[in-house]
Amino acid sequence: MGELVAEKRLRYILSIEKKKDSFESVVMEHLRMNGAYWGLTTLDLLGKLDTVDVDEVVSWIISCHHHDGGFAGNVGHDPHILYTLSAVQVLALFNKLHLIDADKVTNYIVSLQNEDGSFSGDIWGEVDTRFSYIAICCLSILRRLDRINVENAVKYIISCKNMDGGFGCTPGGESHAGQIFCCVGALAITGSLDLVDKDLLGWWLCERQVKSGGLNGRPEKLPDVCYSWWVLSSLIMIDRVHWISKG
Repeated sequence: MGELVAEKRLRYILSIEKKKDSFESVVMEHLRMNGAYWGLTTLDLLGKLDTVDVDEVVSWIISCHHHDGGFAGNVGHDPHILYTLSAVQVLALFNKLHLIDADKVTNYIVSLQNEDGSFSGDIWGEVDTRFSYIAICCLSILRRLDRINVENAVKYIISCKNMDGGFGCTPGGESHAGQIFCCVGALAITGSLDLVDKDLLGWWLCERQVKSGGLNGRPEKLPDVCYSWWVLSSLIMIDRVHWISKG
């Protein structure tokens, strides 16, 4: 089994921040908040979080905070619940949550819950179970989960459960490993995992493992390391990770 080359990973992550003028950086600038979260948490796992300037990162995050309470993916962009979670997670990583108005952030998230319990991503109204997880996770970190209608949020997530045990982005949507992680994660945070058919869902998730050992996100798709995260995390939450081959 190959070894993790930590120093090379470190140099790669740090180099990305220095390529702001590259084509890739420009076309993805609206996603920078998410990139910051993934990069910084990776550094933390590698024990290298001290290689970044905390004050610089936190200052940039605060500059992405909108008057309505939400965070944008970068300076000059619109707020979205997705970037709001990443901002809160990074601030929590640095123990800097006290620098933001938690009530204001909470009010932004609360305003995005719909009557059926679902959540929109922003003022434009797109609904997706990813946003349900994001809202629940973010409010849990802020210790304000009681500010939303949790019962309705859970009911909506369950309405997105399919006959194969998986979950889709909306009721009737195709089961997808990424959506399953979001739905199972939200149910775990709210103490509602008893509503999941763990054996049926565990079977569907285990079927994502292909001959190479990798995992895909849907039937007949190629394996991808991002799905290793979604699938394995979901299996751990439902206590079925031992069902797949670790070889």
